[in-house]
Amino acid sequence: MQAKIVNHVESNLENDGHPYVGGAWTPNFDEYDATDLESDGEIPKDISGVYVRNTENPIHKPIGVYHPFDGDGMLHTIHIENGKANYRNRFVKTKGFLAEQEAGESLWAGLIEHPSHSKRPGWGAQGSLKDSSSTDVIIHAGNIVSTFYQCGEPYLLDPLTLEEKGIADWGPDEGISAHPKVDLKTGEMLFFNYSKKAPYMHYGIVGPDNVLKHYVPIPLPGPRLPHDMAFTENYTIFCDLPLFWDPELLDRGHHAARFYPELGTRFAIIPRYGNEEDIRWFKADPTYVLHWMNAYEEGDEIILEGYFQEDPQPKPLEGAPPQWAQMMAYLDQHSMKPKLHRWRFNLKTGETQEEHLDDRILEFGCFNRNFQGKKTRYLYSATSVPGWFLFDGLVKHDFETGKSTRFDLPKDEFASEPAFVPRIGSTEEDDGYLISFTIDVANNRSDCILVDARDIAAGPVCRIALPHRISSGTHAIWADGSELEQD
Repeated sequence: MQAKIVNHVESNLENDGHPYVGGAWTPNFDEYDATDLESDGEIPKDISGVYVRNTENPIHKPIGVYHPFDGDGMLHTIHIENGKANYRNRFVKTKGFLAEQEAGESLWAGLIEHPSHSKRPGWGAQGSLKDSSSTDVIIHAGNIVSTFYQCGEPYLLDPLTLEEKGIADWGPDEGISAHPKVDLKTGEMLFFNYSKKAPYMHYGIVGPDNVLKHYVPIPLPGPRLPHDMAFTENYTIFCDLPLFWDPELLDRGHHAARFYPELGTRFAIIPRYGNEEDIRWFKADPTYVLHWMNAYEEGDEIILEGYFQEDPQPKPLEGAPPQWAQMMAYLDQHSMKPKLHRWRFNLKTGETQEEHLDDRILEFGCFNRNFQGKKTRYLYSATSVPGWFLFDGLVKHDFETGKSTRFDLPKDEFASEPAFVPRIGSTEEDDGYLISFTIDVANNRSDCILVDARDIAAGPVCRIALPHRISSGTHAIWADGSELEQD
């Protein structure tokens, strides 16, 4: 391995015992370039592309109580081609990042604090948070698109060099949410946003030429907190979930989420290039869903898969320090109890049917994106450590046989969100690998692992050593070499 630190960011962050500034969540301040990474096991020669991981990295002492989603975005990439691997990591240099670097201190209070504590106006759905672009990452039209979960500006970077390419000029004034989707068949990027102003949600499409093609309202009854969207070959799916800011408290400037199960869940299904009048609404059981997986059409029905939370508003985490117990509960999958779930929307009758597909606590899944919008047989979910936002294994679901297999990481080693890596020229749905960055807390190191998707129980086929231990975070994506080419 040839590795060098190309930049170091000074920090005045203090570890005051906060559970999410130490351990696997210890932030990084060094930006690396590393080539010819060493591997325990041969790096597959039948894959080519880049894996990109977004993480939260707080730099300055926070204003008030720190929430891990407040940290500045840092992207970590590994480019694999011809059995060789190179690594880079860079901060996403948002407007907020640059302003705080110039000031030498935090200027924005975080998710838990009242907006009045911020020293400057903010961005996004709240209008008070720093847009840290630290949540999601995709690749579209040859660029990385980095996004923030409460809506912000889409930041573009080169997927191989991480060179900054500025803010996308197609970004609407309302910003965009995390979890835009790229249709690999058409090259289109579908996105949404949400806000505190009517109509409260919009839906847009950016073409493969990186030009905004479509932008329409998805009217909601009031401010909502959607986090993800889905699409089929012909339709796009949005949700109106009954967990959102308490309206009375919101009038006083407090952003406190409450669960209103009596409202139920609603789904908006709209043709790909449809308008407001084309929306069909479907009712479903009350829940909150962070992440949808695949969706597809089957006869008169649209089928959607995702992670149904059985307890969207959990009690403070038992045994946790009181000042952080509620925050930790909202980060703990075992408190919210997400279960892999399937919804069936009948376009002819207007009825919804739904069912759990697995009774285990699972989230942050992936599937072969070459099969998105089609009926899929396989899905891969992450398992988590009770009490923590940390992933400790993977489950492969076979919807045809109803069976599943599992892979567990060693104790005190934690994964990033997995992504599916198709073999070059593959045609079978599970012909490829699962890729993830790991964080080995005990040995203060990180690896990139590749697991054969057909036999995940066998564990990694290789472990590629990274030049430093990275921080945990939220989302990741794999893009094949063809996706890195800009039209």
